[in-house]
Amino acid sequence: MGLKRAATAALLMGWVMGMTDVTAAETKTVQTTTAPYGTWASPITAARLAGSEIRLGDLVVDGGAPYWLESRPAEKGRYAVVTPDGAGGVRELTGPEVNVRTRVHEYGGGALLVSGGRMYFSNFSDQRLYTAPVAGGAPVALTPPGYRYADCVAGAPGHLYCVREDHNAPGEAKNALVSLAVDKPGDAGTVLFGDSDFVAYPRPSPDGKRLAWIAWSHPNMPWDTTTLYVATVTPGGLTDLTVVAGGHDESVMEPQWDADGTLYFLSDRSDWWNLHAWSNGAVRAVTRKAAEFGGPLWNLGQSNYALTGDGHAVARYGSAGVDTLAVVDLKTGALRDLPLPFVAYGGVKLAAGKAVTMAYAADQTPAVISVDLATGAHTVLRRPAPESLDAGLVSRAKPIEFPTAAGPDGTARRAHAFYYAPANPGFQAPTGEKPPLLVKVHGGPTSASRPALDLNIQYWTSRGFAVVDVNYGGSTGYGRAYRNRLRGNWGITDVQDATAVVAYLDKAGLADASRAAIRGGSAGGYTTLAALAFTQVFKAGANYYGVSDMESLAKDTHKFESRYLDSLVAPYPAGKAVYDARSPLHHLDGFSAPLITFQGAEDAVVPPAQSRGIVAALKSRGVPVAYIEFEGEQHGFRKADSIIRAQEAELYFYGRIFGFTPADALPAVAIDNLK
Repeated sequence: MGLKRAATAALLMGWVMGMTDVTAAETKTVQTTTAPYGTWASPITAARLAGSEIRLGDLVVDGGAPYWLESRPAEKGRYAVVTPDGAGGVRELTGPEVNVRTRVHEYGGGALLVSGGRMYFSNFSDQRLYTAPVAGGAPVALTPPGYRYADCVAGAPGHLYCVREDHNAPGEAKNALVSLAVDKPGDAGTVLFGDSDFVAYPRPSPDGKRLAWIAWSHPNMPWDTTTLYVATVTPGGLTDLTVVAGGHDESVMEPQWDADGTLYFLSDRSDWWNLHAWSNGAVRAVTRKAAEFGGPLWNLGQSNYALTGDGHAVARYGSAGVDTLAVVDLKTGALRDLPLPFVAYGGVKLAAGKAVTMAYAADQTPAVISVDLATGAHTVLRRPAPESLDAGLVSRAKPIEFPTAAGPDGTARRAHAFYYAPANPGFQAPTGEKPPLLVKVHGGPTSASRPALDLNIQYWTSRGFAVVDVNYGGSTGYGRAYRNRLRGNWGITDVQDATAVVAYLDKAGLADASRAAIRGGSAGGYTTLAALAFTQVFKAGANYYGVSDMESLAKDTHKFESRYLDSLVAPYPAGKAVYDARSPLHHLDGFSAPLITFQGAEDAVVPPAQSRGIVAALKSRGVPVAYIEFEGEQHGFRKADSIIRAQEAELYFYGRIFGFTPADALPAVAIDNLK
């Protein structure tokens, strides 16, 4: 069923030599070859995919200049601080010995602050906070070992306010809001607030007299219930503690002070995260839109809006999985959408009177852009992984809404996804053949898939696979009620939606249900395993560091998610029977589909035992399984070699299971029990 290697190599070389920018050129005319789905040759190689996996993060502004983090897959995933160099490029401000990444909550975020011409950052190797001038100079350690820091902001002269995680004592780490003296190296910080399990967003008022922050405690997650506090800052600490919002089934996020003393924040009290204001002791809604102006706080330091200082804000909001950048009138709540060609945004700041944000398009790799708020005209400041793809090679996301299992009360329900059709101008499938389907399940599970260009998806569609990226019930972006569908139903609602979309696409003629595979990482890995254990819909699965034993996860995971299962499954240990009933590891009688599993050896979120256990159990039962564990990787792969190996191994695996020969020359993978 495979194509001859020489022919595909020649065709592949022709594409590589002739590719043009996807937004600037029409699709090139190439000879079309008829070949089965899955066997198509593609210029989107695993190595190219790894090179494009440059992640952007922690966008900050100081003195009108933007700074941000960029990952370096070729340098084992190291994160570097960069800023525009004034000549169309960027200047890297940290050397190869520095990896700017914090492990607060394990997911990190908020690892960088630039203030007064100095950088303050967390270095991954020792988790200490360092400082260095942006003009150049060796970093100097500020804090002692044993602590982790994130989400720092400038406070009183010579001080920072930070989220600190104390790992010096046995047992659960202690999180607190601290004041850190930057002119006293070795200072671990003075605790200002430590009366909750978690804190985030320390934000001082413009006059420095008040401090706002959010806090929450077990078993809540920050998208369930948080409390917004304000206190008066005194030399002896914080006084006059005031609760502004939140406290019960309300997720409050991202407080920001305006120059007039008004405190703005995001709240989902209306079922959607909208912008609110607090002044004179009263809260009012600024926006009233069935859209999300925020997202789940998996990573600290998120910035979804910025105050302009003239009665307006620039904000991103999402509707039906697609983001819009808009200018908000803070008095009336009126929105003026900016005409931009992007579908998602991350981090919104102001620099020199313009908005600066990380922008994601449907047909280009991510970029840092500046936006004129009057006209909406934008300038690309940096596109770290420029891609040149023939326009015909890009499969654009098609939003779909499909029927799924009824709710507990019997009410009909629908779920959401993005469908990607096979796309490759050099190939067509034989008449009547439907494409194999990859059902992609995002992590979180309170996260969301967006229709931005993802070469991981294009890798598959350009080879003749259809891909559907499912925003199952529980995903963010469709309101709190949709997000709450997963409460108590993890392993049920997500599996129902992931299986329902297969039948929907098969009936529509858009995919071949007899060749459907499911893949996902972390929480998506759990859904992958659960779908294979509890249904017969999928013929293969790819599990990336997923949960196989819920009880073990409840006993052995990091602090941030240690009580997450209380709301997703049931309180533990009272709900042990539910945990056993939902754990794929304990329900292998119906688990017959071949499985490939990938795991990071240093994963503290989903420990390697979760993957090793299910692989060993399936192997002993005669189920075809393959297992690859990567040394030096944590929760999610950041090294180029790991990304390449995993991608190629998964394609090889599907070729063996579905009986086709990929065009790529792939390293073999040992698959136990495969005849």
